[in-house]
Amino acid sequence: MTEHIPGAAADDEHPAKPVGGPAPVGKLVAAFAAVALVGGAVGGLIVKATESSGSSTSTGSSQLTGGAQAVCSASTVADEALPSVVTIQASSGRSGGTGSGEIIKEGGYILTNNHVIAVAAGGGQVTVIYSDGRSTPATIVGRDPLTDLAVLKAADAAAGLPLLPIGSSAKLVVGQPVVALGAPLGLSSTVTSGIVSALDRYLPVPADQGTAHLVDAIQTDASINPGNSGGALVNCAGDLVGVNSAIATVPNAAGHSGGGSVGLGFAIPVDLAIPIADEIVTTGSVTHFSVGIQAQVIPPSAAAAVGLPAGLYVDSVTPGGPAALAGIATGDVITNVNGQSATSVEQLTVAELLVKAGQPIEVTYERGGTSTTVHLTPVPQT
Repeated sequence: MTEHIPGAAADDEHPAKPVGGPAPVGKLVAAFAAVALVGGAVGGLIVKATESSGSSTSTGSSQLTGGAQAVCSASTVADEALPSVVTIQASSGRSGGTGSGEIIKEGGYILTNNHVIAVAAGGGQVTVIYSDGRSTPATIVGRDPLTDLAVLKAADAAAGLPLLPIGSSAKLVVGQPVVALGAPLGLSSTVTSGIVSALDRYLPVPADQGTAHLVDAIQTDASINPGNSGGALVNCAGDLVGVNSAIATVPNAAGHSGGGSVGLGFAIPVDLAIPIADEIVTTGSVTHFSVGIQAQVIPPSAAAAVGLPAGLYVDSVTPGGPAALAGIATGDVITNVNGQSATSVEQLTVAELLVKAGQPIEVTYERGGTSTTVHLTPVPQT
């Protein structure tokens, strides 16, 4: 189950996309928080929001026991992982930002967040700084604004530097120790530690092309701040388990979000990130799937007033698409998506993002008082 975190972006000019209805994807949590991408500022300690704004089964030499709770030796993890973690500077004209990334493939391929490098996507410049202080230009291989992921290629192929081992986010359990590595506030090779606070969070966050969707996100109390975006969240064996991407902050007296860590950080799970990165390396882009439905939320009160069930009102259906072929039509009301009451348009988006090729999405819709359940197999978006 994916759980939704409500809130607004730290950048007041880019508020988070509102989500209609109560408990849209799961139980609402952190209602006090504002969700913000954790991009940083170029250089020094000047923070500027850019367009970015249980125990694992793995046991490495860096995992120690302390009472009933296993803890990481952060120094050992740092020694093993930091050579594979980079600082990223992206700019275009007077605009720029700093973020983080990790070397994941031979040839200098670096995984990061889209919002870290989006400012340079139109012909700007990207520079990668290694943990030993060396720097090199980099090119954008491809990016996916929908999932806030991107891949860079270092001009020097990151020669002589190790790849960061890839772990499994599916094996994570709440309470498991983790370590975050990156460049908060432009401070390269920063290491913080904590635990997996929760799993399967969902956060819609502002992106350069609408809204990015962090699905099945890992929540951690390891300190994450602006500039950590794109950096590594690793387990005690130093294996990549997540890509640090966002934080939740407490609004100030004026209602604006704060700018630093309050122990609520979120990372894109590696099991989602690596297949997307692999596709970007291979093709330069990412294929997403759609059931061919445009819909809007009908709150319960409004639904009762017009004699419709609460759910998602179907505004339009793509001719010849999966929904149309299954009999769904404009004016129908979707009441259930994959076993959950339909209270948010984002539920369809999340289902489409998580689906594998050939897998169906179960949708229940109502028309004229009759309820029908269909299985829609999403097709590649064109």
